[in-house]
Amino acid sequence: MFVLALDTALAACSVAVLDVEADAIVAGDSLLMERGHAEALIPIVEQVMRDAQVDFRALWRVAVTMGPGSFTGLRVGLSAARGFGLVAGCPVVGVTTLSALAAPYLALDDTLPVVSAIDARHGHVYMQMFGAGGRTLIAPRIAAVKDAARSVAIGPVRLVGSGAALVAELWPPKEELPTVVETQVAPDVAWVARLGAVADPARAEPRPLYLRPPDAKPQDAARIARR
Repeated sequence: MFVLALDTALAACSVAVLDVEADAIVAGDSLLMERGHAEALIPIVEQVMRDAQVDFRALWRVAVTMGPGSFTGLRVGLSAARGFGLVAGCPVVGVTTLSALAAPYLALDDTLPVVSAIDARHGHVYMQMFGAGGRTLIAPRIAAVKDAARSVAIGPVRLVGSGAALVAELWPPKEELPTVVETQVAPDVAWVARLGAVADPARAEPRPLYLRPPDAKPQDAARIARR
């Protein structure tokens, strides 16, 4: 069984093919980029599928990051994943960027909390806190960096993601410092594939996870009145 995993939600365009039975990535590639995911994704998918020597009709599942992340990047990845799912005739599942960032750390040690923090700009982060066994301690949300630091400073924790250093810089005085501060601009697509492989398609619908409204808003004052 093979899983095709896509990630275009943040600052990378990443693709991997996972052999589920062997729990091994048979092919993958990742390019760091802030923009241009739409142009880069399909060529990378084609190359990775050739390297994996896997036909689209042999796919068991397609996994895709569904946010939080950039509005454009999410639309690119989700649209492509749905298209590949139709071609392959297989389920498409969504994986959050926050869970994908935390997954390798929880796999290494699931007794120490992990906080995924993604830089949301303007002094805010997208965040989620995972506890023992991967249990959610703080649900996905957007928060001011200072508020995020205060909410997770409850003992030894690990901070991961593009916003990890931002949270660490505003750590409350006299609180125990994080044991790990790992800045990552995007999740490892291999973990997107692994999380996608164990996800329940009925509960992991591939729809965008938006934690705040878009910056661009229609100008009501310029709106043409309807008759």
